Amino acid sequence: MAHNPSPRSATPLIAARPPTPLTGKIRVPGDKSISHRALMLGALAVGRTEISGLLEGEDVLATAAAVNALGAHARRAGDGRWTVDGVGIGGLTEPQDLLDLGNSGTAARLLLGILATHPLTAFVTGDASLRRRPMGRVVEPLTRFGARFVTREGARLPLAISGASDPIPISYHLPVPSAQVKSAVLLAGLDTPGTTTVIEPQPSRDHTERMLRHFGATVGAEPIEGGGKRITLEGHPELAAAPISVPGDPSSAAFPLIAALIVPGSEVTIEGVGVNPLRTGLLECLRDMGADIALLNERDEGGEPVADLRARAGPLTGADIPAERAPRMIDEYPILAVAAACAGGRTVMRGLAELRVGGAGNYPAGGALIETSLDHRMAMAFLVLGLAANDAVRIDDAAPIATSFPDFLPLMNGLGCAIRGEA
Repeated sequence: MAHNPSPRSATPLIAARPPTPLTGKIRVPGDKSISHRALMLGALAVGRTEISGLLEGEDVLATAAAVNALGAHARRAGDGRWTVDGVGIGGLTEPQDLLDLGNSGTAARLLLGILATHPLTAFVTGDASLRRRPMGRVVEPLTRFGARFVTREGARLPLAISGASDPIPISYHLPVPSAQVKSAVLLAGLDTPGTTTVIEPQPSRDHTERMLRHFGATVGAEPIEGGGKRITLEGHPELAAAPISVPGDPSSAAFPLIAALIVPGSEVTIEGVGVNPLRTGLLECLRDMGADIALLNERDEGGEPVADLRARAGPLTGADIPAERAPRMIDEYPILAVAAACAGGRTVMRGLAELRVGGAGNYPAGGALIETSLDHRMAMAFLVLGLAANDAVRIDDAAPIATSFPDFLPLMNGLGCAIRGEA
């Protein structure tokens, strides 16, 4: 049945400068992007896919509920281990209820790609935040396959989708780099005869391509003039169940990583983090700012590069962040701004209307109450800022953090942070 999270009251938190440096070794939750894809491709494979390290945040649980509502069988086996009994490409069935994707734009856009070439009708919605986000950038290419949509004004959720009975392969040139749009088009191509092509102006996250190959699909990628890529997918492959080990999410690792960099005397190691080159833009930015970060025990797990990250506190300096780095760190700009606020000199983030953040090289003032507007990244970023501020920083609602990082509070406080509820 559809995932319907129960309503909750706001959970305010306050973060203050800790009395001692942060220390310890930790593991962050499994990569959210890979977790979504593992459940979806497991549902489209033949046989039982075993997944370890799956993120069990609300966003991913919403994806699990959606694939179950479509006829696959995703089940928790304990300790981050899940199994998915797939139905094969073209084998999904029409859901009896709304598909509620909660707060996850990734889940919504990728699932629309899958549904676009299945001959069924589904109704897709999300929470208040997701319902404000436009879906037009995936609706437009998916319509070219033959799918039909009925949406609210601005192509927003809730929407109805009727998948194409006789889908037509397309060649789609992405107007701007987007792993979600690229993935939606490639996933629609699975149940489409012939070759589906996506041309991206700059490389974006390639988790979908890597995992499709892991399950047995034929996916090609070749560079094109200007630094982009042409990606091709051969339709109607038989995806075979394959084990997936989900690495630690680099977007989640960013919060304890930067906390360790800005709290004097700290040294923290984050084990088993995914270091896919198309996800390491933040690490490059931090190194440009003089951060002491080392990659240890580098290895490959399930087609994805993984390493342990060791961060040591030290002075940071402002840096000029190039626009072409944006696709490889699009989720990390809020927490990068925290590092920039603690750095000496000006940091310029290009590609975001050249957003500028001036840092004085000392502790930020703090003392503010932040309205997070249901954004889990903003909530965590400002709590990290509070660890270095002269006065404590408060956020109005920590509840959205559970969508991506359910154990954020005990993990951070276990390192020595001072984050607590209001008395």
